[in-house]
Amino acid sequence: MMKPVLQAEKLTKIFKSRGREPYTAVADVSFSLFPGEKLAIIGESGSGKTTVVNMITRLLDPTEGKIFLEGEEITAKKGRQLKETYKKLQMVFQSPVESFDPRRTLGDGIAESLINNGMGRQDARQEAIRLLGLCNLAPEYADRYPGEVSGGQCQRAAIARAIAINPRVLILDEATSALDVTVQEDILKLLTELKDKLDMSYLFICHDIALVQNFCDRVLVMYQGRIVEEGIPDEVIRNPKEEYTRNLIASVL
Repeated sequence: MMKPVLQAEKLTKIFKSRGREPYTAVADVSFSLFPGEKLAIIGESGSGKTTVVNMITRLLDPTEGKIFLEGEEITAKKGRQLKETYKKLQMVFQSPVESFDPRRTLGDGIAESLINNGMGRQDARQEAIRLLGLCNLAPEYADRYPGEVSGGQCQRAAIARAIAINPRVLILDEATSALDVTVQEDILKLLTELKDKLDMSYLFICHDIALVQNFCDRVLVMYQGRIVEEGIPDEVIRNPKEEYTRNLIASVL
């Protein structure tokens, strides 16, 4: 049986602040992402999907539960151990321009992670140009600044940066929601090509079930911090079991 590349077991996050009632943002969330799979987590704003991602990427500590990456528990990793984890797990954010330093070129932004992992500066520069080419951007884009390119071009550069150290899992956090529909389609096509070339798995965070229908293999629907439904996107859209899912579908289809 195929083993998951990423696994969440009973993840729970409770936020506590002085003078306020504790708030449960995520409750008892479990799922597995398998090698080569494109798995979507969808839900409206406040459903808990971003909190789940922040726990998986270790930006937040879970209150309860465990996280496994290629069979190794990463739930409590910090410091140097966490840096090693990030070689296998990378993220592409919603706003590509904001994810780059505006004072540095796209090429410098991509090369930085390579240099941090021991590659020489000149070799890192050439590798950044190669990665931009993989993402259908010409070499001259290495010398452009984030504010000098379109949103779609900047997102391609952000994807080039994310794949620089050959991650096993790519988390796409609303990575196409700020783009025009035609640009969205181009980015999704690129991601499909890269997944097959580089043997990656995708965790695709989104609020739009119509967007994941033709892109993802499975979908998890989150509502009020819990997974309320899961399945193949076409099946979930045709035969939603929960009223929340029906409303979510009706809002976009």
